[in-house]
Amino acid sequence: MGRKYFGTDGVRGKVGEAPITPDFVMRLGYAAGKTLVSREKLPHGERPGVLIGKDTRISGYMLEAALEAGFAAAGADVMLAGPIPTPAVAHLTRALRLQAGVVISASHNPYYDNGIKFFSADGAKLPDAVEEEIELRLEEPMGCAESARLGKARRIEDAAGRYIEFCKSTFPNELDLRGLRIALDCAHGAAYHIAPSVFHELGGEVVTVGVEPNGLNINAEVGATRPEVLQAAVLQHRADIGIALDGDGDRVVMVDRHGAIYDGDMLLYVIARARHAEARLDGVVGTLMSNLGFEHAVARLGVPFERAKVGDRYVLELLQQKGWKLGGENSGHILCLDRHTTGDGIISALQVLAALRGAERELAQACAGLEFYPQVLVNVRLEPGFDWQSDAGILSAREAAEQALGDEGRVLLRPSGTEPLLRVMVEGRDRGAVEAHANRIADAVRRAA
Repeated sequence: MGRKYFGTDGVRGKVGEAPITPDFVMRLGYAAGKTLVSREKLPHGERPGVLIGKDTRISGYMLEAALEAGFAAAGADVMLAGPIPTPAVAHLTRALRLQAGVVISASHNPYYDNGIKFFSADGAKLPDAVEEEIELRLEEPMGCAESARLGKARRIEDAAGRYIEFCKSTFPNELDLRGLRIALDCAHGAAYHIAPSVFHELGGEVVTVGVEPNGLNINAEVGATRPEVLQAAVLQHRADIGIALDGDGDRVVMVDRHGAIYDGDMLLYVIARARHAEARLDGVVGTLMSNLGFEHAVARLGVPFERAKVGDRYVLELLQQKGWKLGGENSGHILCLDRHTTGDGIISALQVLAALRGAERELAQACAGLEFYPQVLVNVRLEPGFDWQSDAGILSAREAAEQALGDEGRVLLRPSGTEPLLRVMVEGRDRGAVEAHANRIADAVRRAA
């Protein structure tokens, strides 16, 4: 069935506009709670338990209260964790043996956006069937359980401490971060009070950026989407390495001591190369946007590689199908399924640092052999409903580019999931040729649209 509210990463939008309004979010909590009550086979008299975490957006207070009311009305108990990263909710839901986890966050978006994302009892994204059942219940009138069956709410005071210890446990016992000066940008987001402690307690000297959230400054000119701020911090403080997270802490970008930026593809390669050397790697999953140079570098290691659709949800699905443990996106979402059930910026950074410390290498050395091809992305606005896949001019421009590039390049046309745009991506060895092909295809789209 088609989905009305759930996208690839939960329900998201601008605060105050449907669906991110207090009344809808309360109904969403009620529908999700009723779904859990009907699905979970708990001992008589026990209520399903739900963990709610959030990032640092000012709207989180309002939406948290609305969700809490909805779940309680449905007869589900609520545990409030306060501001913690998205992957912390996944971990704590599983560790506390709860039936679901909920994150109030819009990830790397500005403060005026927000969203609701669900995790299952095992710390993974909710199955499609459960999301579809929640959507069906949203079409029904909201009710209320009888007083004796209403849910209760309580706050988990040690949520941050529990997660800090979990993150540290993913770093090898025989290694530490002593002697390493780390510049850390937390994007004024959910990891502001967690990530510094993780790296400090493992022995690192930590200098911080983006750790003063005020409800309005999350992701504002800082974080993984603005790595130039981390670059400046690394050079200013003469740090050995820099780590930037996004607002909800599930993606990471790094900077070496010279100020060079390393995106998700590069960091994934560092982890893959280290695990391959230890014979701990069956295969790697990337996405349609993973650089062709990354694919070729992984092939030279003799490691199988597969591409998923864009989105960490699809990377996870393909990893599970293949029975592999490592995958990610060039945006910085990296999944190490032998360490966590979901993408985690802190844990991904720790896996990179473990690879560097174990081999006594710097980032540039660990990326030796990884030659990135120039990649050009052009966004072209489309009228809703336009069938670009059947347009002869667009198809002709695409075929011409593919023939000219051969095995040394790629062409990808992909509609945006959130805007009326067609994303035209071309990559190959020669930047001039890549730009020319991308612009010709984009022009063909503009003429057709």
